[in-house]
Amino acid sequence: MKHRRIGTTEVSAIGLGGMPMSIEGRPDEERSIRTIHAALDAGVTLIDTADAYHLYANEVGHNESLIARALAGYGGDTSAVLVATKGGHLRPGDGSWTVDGSPEHIRAACDASLKRLGVEAIGLYQQHRPDPKVPYADSIGAVRDLVDAGKVRMAGISNADPDQIRQAREILGDRLVSVQNQYSPAFRSSEPELELCDELGLAFLPWSPLGGIAQAGELGSRFAPFAEVAAARGVSPQQVCLAWMLAKSPVVVPIPGASRPETIRDSVAAADLTLDDAELAALDHTA
Repeated sequence: MKHRRIGTTEVSAIGLGGMPMSIEGRPDEERSIRTIHAALDAGVTLIDTADAYHLYANEVGHNESLIARALAGYGGDTSAVLVATKGGHLRPGDGSWTVDGSPEHIRAACDASLKRLGVEAIGLYQQHRPDPKVPYADSIGAVRDLVDAGKVRMAGISNADPDQIRQAREILGDRLVSVQNQYSPAFRSSEPELELCDELGLAFLPWSPLGGIAQAGELGSRFAPFAEVAAARGVSPQQVCLAWMLAKSPVVVPIPGASRPETIRDSVAAADLTLDDAELAALDHTA
Protein backbone atom coordinates (compact mmCIF):
# COMPACT_ATOMS: atom_id res chain seq x y z
CA MET A 1 0.00 0.00 0.00
CA LYS A 2 1.30 3.45 -0.91
CA HIS A 3 0.96 6.19 1.68
CA ARG A 4 0.12 9.85 2.02
CA ARG A 5 0.00 12.22 4.97
CA ILE A 6 -2.70 13.80 7.09
CA GLY A 7 -0.92 16.30 9.29
CA THR A 8 2.04 14.43 10.74
CA THR A 9 0.34 11.05 10.37
CA GLU A 10 1.09 8.67 7.52
CA VAL A 11 -2.02 6.94 6.13
CA SER A 12 -2.85 4.63 3.27
CA ALA A 13 -3.33 6.43 -0.06
CA ILE A 14 -6.86 4.99 -0.18
CA GLY A 15 -9.08 5.10 2.88
CA LEU A 16 -12.37 3.42 3.75
CA GLY A 17 -15.60 5.37 4.05
CA GLY A 18 -17.88 3.70 6.57
CA MET A 19 -21.21 5.38 5.78
CA PRO A 20 -22.70 2.65 3.49
CA MET A 21 -22.45 0.16 6.35
CA SER A 22 -24.84 2.13 8.55
CA ILE A 23 -27.40 4.08 6.51
CA GLU A 24 -30.15 3.07 4.08
CA GLY A 25 -29.44 -0.24 2.37
CA ARG A 26 -26.85 -1.26 4.94
CA PRO A 27 -25.79 -4.90 5.11
CA ASP A 28 -25.87 -7.13 8.17
CA GLU A 29 -23.14 -6.55 10.72
CA GLU A 30 -21.24 -9.71 9.85
CA ARG A 31 -20.65 -8.53 6.26
CA SER A 32 -19.71 -5.07 7.47
CA ILE A 33 -17.13 -6.52 9.84
CA ARG A 34 -15.69 -8.60 7.01
CA THR A 35 -15.51 -5.47 4.86
CA ILE A 36 -13.56 -3.55 7.50
CA HIS A 37 -11.25 -6.51 8.07
CA ALA A 38 -10.68 -6.84 4.31
CA ALA A 39 -9.68 -3.18 4.22
CA LEU A 40 -7.22 -3.70 7.08
CA ASP A 41 -5.82 -6.82 5.40
CA ALA A 42 -5.24 -4.74 2.25
CA GLY A 43 -3.26 -2.13 4.16
CA VAL A 44 -5.90 0.54 4.72
CA THR A 45 -4.97 2.70 7.72
CA LEU A 46 -7.60 5.45 7.37
CA ILE A 47 -11.24 4.80 8.22
CA ASP A 48 -13.72 7.66 7.98
CA THR A 49 -16.94 7.69 9.98
CA ALA A 50 -19.35 10.10 11.70
CA ASP A 51 -21.85 10.03 14.55
CA ALA A 52 -24.59 10.80 11.99
CA TYR A 53 -24.02 7.57 10.06
CA HIS A 54 -27.07 5.70 11.28
CA LEU A 55 -30.68 5.02 10.31
CA TYR A 56 -32.85 5.47 13.38
CA ALA A 57 -33.01 8.26 15.93
CA ASN A 58 -32.10 5.88 18.78
CA GLU A 59 -28.87 4.59 17.21
CA VAL A 60 -26.70 7.68 16.90
CA GLY A 61 -23.11 6.61 16.32
CA HIS A 62 -24.03 3.24 14.77
CA ASN A 63 -21.06 3.38 12.41
CA GLU A 64 -18.59 4.47 15.07
CA SER A 65 -19.62 1.56 17.29
CA LEU A 66 -19.40 -0.84 14.35
CA ILE A 67 -15.87 0.28 13.51
CA ALA A 68 -14.82 0.01 17.15
CA ARG A 69 -16.08 -3.59 17.29
CA ALA A 70 -14.37 -4.45 14.01
CA LEU A 71 -11.03 -3.07 15.18
CA ALA A 72 -11.31 -4.83 18.53
CA GLY A 73 -12.05 -8.14 16.81
CA TYR A 74 -9.29 -7.90 14.21
CA GLY A 75 -6.48 -10.37 14.65
CA GLY A 76 -3.70 -8.05 13.55
CA ASP A 77 -2.11 -4.84 14.76
CA THR A 78 -4.40 -1.80 14.43
CA SER A 79 -2.21 0.73 16.23
CA ALA A 80 -1.44 2.55 12.96
CA VAL A 81 -5.10 2.92 11.96
CA LEU A 82 -6.38 6.50 11.98
CA VAL A 83 -10.12 6.65 12.67
CA ALA A 84 -11.53 9.97 11.53
CA THR A 85 -14.97 10.91 12.76
CA LYS A 86 -17.21 13.95 12.50
CA GLY A 87 -19.75 15.91 14.51
CA GLY A 88 -22.29 18.59 13.71
CA HIS A 89 -24.67 16.63 11.47
CA LEU A 90 -27.79 14.87 12.73
CA ARG A 91 -30.31 12.35 11.43
CA PRO A 92 -33.68 12.64 13.17
CA GLY A 93 -34.63 9.14 11.98
CA ASP A 94 -37.00 10.11 9.18
CA GLY A 95 -34.37 9.90 6.46
CA SER A 96 -33.50 13.61 6.63
CA TRP A 97 -30.22 15.28 7.55
CA THR A 98 -30.06 18.34 9.80
CA VAL A 99 -27.20 20.35 11.30
CA ASP A 100 -26.20 21.63 14.72
CA GLY A 101 -22.93 23.52 14.74
CA SER A 102 -23.35 25.01 18.20
CA PRO A 103 -20.29 24.71 20.42
CA GLU A 104 -22.43 22.93 23.02
CA HIS A 105 -23.48 20.26 20.56
CA ILE A 106 -19.99 19.77 19.14
CA ARG A 107 -18.50 19.32 22.61
CA ALA A 108 -21.19 16.82 23.61
CA ALA A 109 -20.93 14.98 20.28
CA CYS A 110 -17.18 14.62 20.66
CA ASP A 111 -17.53 13.21 24.18
CA ALA A 112 -20.06 10.65 22.92
CA SER A 113 -17.82 9.69 19.99
CA LEU A 114 -14.89 9.17 22.36
CA LYS A 115 -16.94 6.67 24.35
CA ARG A 116 -18.21 4.79 21.31
CA LEU A 117 -14.75 4.53 19.76
CA GLY A 118 -13.23 3.55 23.08
CA VAL A 119 -10.27 5.91 22.80
CA GLU A 120 -8.74 8.59 25.00
CA ALA A 121 -8.32 10.96 22.05
CA ILE A 122 -9.88 10.96 18.59
CA GLY A 123 -7.23 10.83 15.87
CA LEU A 124 -9.00 13.21 13.49
CA TYR A 125 -12.17 15.08 14.44
CA GLN A 126 -13.99 16.98 11.69
CA GLN A 127 -16.70 19.64 11.85
CA HIS A 128 -19.20 17.84 9.63
CA ARG A 129 -21.11 20.65 7.93
CA PRO A 130 -21.43 24.43 8.46
CA ASP A 131 -24.57 25.43 10.33
CA PRO A 132 -26.10 28.63 8.87
CA LYS A 133 -27.62 29.38 12.30
CA VAL A 134 -24.23 29.45 14.03
CA PRO A 135 -21.21 31.65 13.24
CA TYR A 136 -18.64 29.39 11.62
CA ALA A 137 -15.96 30.77 13.93
CA ASP A 138 -17.94 29.53 16.93
CA SER A 139 -18.17 25.99 15.53
CA ILE A 140 -14.48 25.85 14.66
CA GLY A 141 -13.59 27.42 17.98
CA ALA A 142 -15.28 24.50 19.70
CA VAL A 143 -13.12 22.07 17.70
CA ARG A 144 -10.04 24.08 18.67
CA ASP A 145 -11.03 23.78 22.33
CA LEU A 146 -11.35 20.00 21.95
CA VAL A 147 -7.80 19.81 20.60
CA ASP A 148 -6.58 22.01 23.43
CA ALA A 149 -8.32 19.72 25.93
CA GLY A 150 -6.53 16.67 24.55
CA LYS A 151 -9.74 15.00 23.37
CA VAL A 152 -8.76 15.38 19.70
CA ARG A 153 -5.28 14.95 18.18
CA MET A 154 -5.94 16.59 14.80
CA ALA A 155 -8.74 18.76 13.46
CA GLY A 156 -10.50 18.77 10.12
CA ILE A 157 -13.47 20.41 8.43
CA SER A 158 -15.98 19.07 5.94
CA ASN A 159 -18.24 20.57 3.27
CA ALA A 160 -16.37 23.86 3.48
CA ASP A 161 -15.77 26.56 0.87
CA PRO A 162 -12.44 28.40 0.38
CA ASP A 163 -13.37 31.26 2.70
CA GLN A 164 -14.32 28.80 5.44
CA ILE A 165 -11.08 26.88 4.93
CA ARG A 166 -9.10 30.09 5.38
CA GLN A 167 -11.15 31.04 8.45
CA ALA A 168 -10.66 27.62 10.00
CA ARG A 169 -6.95 27.89 9.30
CA GLU A 170 -6.81 31.23 11.13
CA ILE A 171 -8.56 29.74 14.16
CA LEU A 172 -6.86 26.36 14.27
CA GLY A 173 -3.47 27.14 12.78
CA ASP A 174 -1.40 24.01 12.17
CA ARG A 175 -3.98 21.97 14.06
CA LEU A 176 -6.15 22.07 10.93
CA VAL A 177 -4.90 19.17 8.81
CA SER A 178 -7.70 18.20 6.42
CA VAL A 179 -10.74 19.19 4.38
CA GLN A 180 -13.36 16.62 3.42
CA ASN A 181 -15.59 17.71 0.52
CA GLN A 182 -17.60 15.95 -2.14
CA TYR A 183 -15.46 15.44 -5.24
CA SER A 184 -15.84 12.98 -8.10
CA PRO A 185 -16.07 12.78 -11.90
CA ALA A 186 -19.69 13.90 -11.58
CA PHE A 187 -19.07 16.57 -8.94
CA ARG A 188 -16.06 18.77 -9.60
CA SER A 189 -17.21 22.01 -8.05
CA SER A 190 -14.81 21.43 -5.14
CA GLU A 191 -11.75 21.91 -7.35
CA PRO A 192 -11.09 25.40 -5.86
CA GLU A 193 -11.04 23.80 -2.41
CA LEU A 194 -8.71 21.06 -3.63
CA GLU A 195 -6.36 23.66 -5.10
CA LEU A 196 -6.38 25.65 -1.85
CA CYS A 197 -5.60 22.50 0.15
CA ASP A 198 -2.70 21.80 -2.18
CA GLU A 199 -1.44 25.35 -1.62
CA LEU A 200 -1.79 25.14 2.17
CA GLY A 201 -0.57 21.55 2.53
CA LEU A 202 -3.88 20.30 3.90
CA ALA A 203 -5.06 16.77 3.13
CA PHE A 204 -8.09 16.76 0.83
CA LEU A 205 -10.42 13.84 1.48
CA PRO A 206 -12.97 13.42 -1.34
CA TRP A 207 -16.22 11.91 -0.12
CA SER A 208 -18.35 9.97 -2.58
CA PRO A 209 -15.32 9.85 -4.91
CA LEU A 210 -16.93 7.35 -7.28
CA GLY A 211 -19.83 9.65 -8.18
CA GLY A 212 -20.70 9.14 -11.84
CA ILE A 213 -19.26 5.63 -11.74
CA ALA A 214 -22.15 3.18 -11.40
CA GLN A 215 -21.72 0.47 -8.77
CA ALA A 216 -22.00 -2.17 -11.47
CA GLY A 217 -19.14 -0.54 -13.35
CA GLU A 218 -21.30 0.61 -16.25
CA LEU A 219 -20.87 4.22 -17.29
CA GLY A 220 -23.02 6.66 -19.12
CA SER A 221 -21.63 8.24 -22.28
CA ARG A 222 -20.46 11.29 -20.35
CA PHE A 223 -17.94 9.16 -18.47
CA ALA A 224 -17.05 6.80 -21.31
CA PRO A 225 -13.31 7.61 -21.10
CA PHE A 226 -13.19 6.00 -17.64
CA ALA A 227 -14.62 2.80 -19.11
CA GLU A 228 -12.26 2.97 -22.09
CA VAL A 229 -9.15 3.40 -19.95
CA ALA A 230 -10.37 0.63 -17.64
CA ALA A 231 -10.88 -1.77 -20.54
CA ALA A 232 -7.45 -0.99 -21.95
CA ARG A 233 -5.81 -1.50 -18.56
CA GLY A 234 -7.82 -4.56 -17.58
CA VAL A 235 -9.06 -2.95 -14.36
CA SER A 236 -12.37 -1.61 -13.09
CA PRO A 237 -13.64 1.90 -13.90
CA GLN A 238 -13.67 2.53 -10.16
CA GLN A 239 -9.92 1.92 -9.99
CA VAL A 240 -9.37 4.31 -12.89
CA CYS A 241 -11.48 6.93 -11.15
CA LEU A 242 -9.50 6.72 -7.91
CA ALA A 243 -6.14 6.66 -9.72
CA TRP A 244 -7.19 9.77 -11.66
CA MET A 245 -8.06 11.44 -8.36
CA LEU A 246 -4.76 10.48 -6.73
CA ALA A 247 -2.93 12.03 -9.68
CA LYS A 248 -4.60 15.39 -9.03
CA SER A 249 -2.37 16.20 -6.06
CA PRO A 250 -0.32 14.42 -3.40
CA VAL A 251 -2.68 15.89 -0.77
CA VAL A 252 -5.64 13.87 -2.10
CA VAL A 253 -6.67 10.84 -0.02
CA PRO A 254 -9.93 9.36 -1.39
CA ILE A 255 -12.27 7.63 1.05
CA PRO A 256 -14.55 5.44 -1.09
CA GLY A 257 -17.47 3.96 0.77
CA ALA A 258 -17.83 0.19 0.81
CA SER A 259 -20.09 -2.42 2.31
CA ARG A 260 -18.58 -5.53 0.68
CA PRO A 261 -15.05 -6.93 1.03
CA GLU A 262 -14.58 -7.22 -2.74
CA THR A 263 -15.48 -3.55 -3.23
CA ILE A 264 -12.83 -2.17 -0.90
CA ARG A 265 -10.23 -4.62 -2.24
CA ASP A 266 -10.90 -3.28 -5.76
CA SER A 267 -10.66 0.33 -4.59
CA VAL A 268 -7.39 -0.25 -2.75
CA ALA A 269 -5.78 -1.58 -5.94
CA ALA A 270 -6.07 1.93 -7.41
CA ALA A 271 -3.11 3.01 -5.28
CA ASP A 272 -0.85 0.94 -7.55
CA LEU A 273 -2.37 2.17 -10.83
CA THR A 274 -0.40 4.96 -12.51
CA LEU A 275 -2.13 6.63 -15.43
CA ASP A 276 -0.15 8.30 -18.22
CA ASP A 277 -0.55 11.91 -19.34
CA ALA A 278 -2.78 11.06 -22.28
CA GLU A 279 -5.13 9.02 -20.11
CA LEU A 280 -5.31 11.76 -17.49
CA ALA A 281 -6.04 14.38 -20.13
CA ALA A 282 -8.88 12.28 -21.55
CA LEU A 283 -10.38 11.79 -18.10
CA ASP A 284 -10.06 15.47 -17.24
CA HIS A 285 -12.21 16.34 -20.27
CA THR A 286 -15.23 14.36 -19.03
CA ALA A 287 -16.51 17.32 -16.99
